[in-house]
Amino acid sequence: MARVLKNKDLVNTSLATSYGGWMYCSNCGQNIGYLCYSTYDKLNLKYKCNCGSCGSALLDFDDSKVGKVCNDELITIKNRFCCPCDNEPLITILDKKVISYELEITCKSCSNIYIIIKSK
Repeated sequence: MARVLKNKDLVNTSLATSYGGWMYCSNCGQNIGYLCYSTYDKLNLKYKCNCGSCGSALLDFDDSKVGKVCNDELITIKNRFCCPCDNEPLITILDKKVISYELEITCKSCSNIYIIIKSK
């Protein structure tokens, strides 16, 4: 069953589908990552692409639960950031395509909010 978006705010960013799939910088068209369709509840991403463009994506759903910030770190399995509670993939950020990013993502299954800040 498709989820109903409550908020979708994309700046200099496009998605392959309504709320998931490949993510692209709208300025240069480069693929910057992949957002898994069914495993996240909320995404707040800000990034600077290698082309110099700054982009962002804010997505959540009508049925999103209020998350809780946790101190756990996402685990990486085959270049995907995964929830450590169930090993489900949430998002992939292609480090070689972005200069920096700030990621806040909520896992749909456990409602944990994971935060990553990365710069080169």
